[in-house]
Amino acid sequence: MTGPDDAHPSVRVLTVDDQRPFRVAAAAVVRRMPGFELVGEAASGEEALVAVAELAPDLVLMDINMPGMSGIAATRAITAAAQPPVVFLCSTYQAADLPADALDSGAAAYIDKEHLGADLLARLWSEHQPTGGAATAAR
Repeated sequence: MTGPDDAHPSVRVLTVDDQRPFRVAAAAVVRRMPGFELVGEAASGEEALVAVAELAPDLVLMDINMPGMSGIAATRAITAAAQPPVVFLCSTYQAADLPADALDSGAAAYIDKEHLGADLLARLWSEHQPTGGAATAAR
């Protein structure tokens, strides 16, 4: 984690979506948030696994439907690690219509893409952040 000083580390965020417009929109939300830092973007589940290993994000915003490895499969692989980042699944699905395997993927929360914004992201992070580390960044 990096930040202006050690007392206020940034929440390092990786966005994963096969649709560039959503990656751009999510990146814009993250960049406007004090205490959050965009560290990378990925366009597939496979790229997400590499990016998580290389960038060590604290938070991954993961699209559900992508060609190749789905966001659900990528989330399972990412959250199986010893100290995984927090993963929020993102999609245009209504929460009630999520694929059944999304619920047991290891994701901490679900965000409808229409509702992604700084307030929601900060609230979900404060509810699901790991103890220590970047925990104070979003407060």
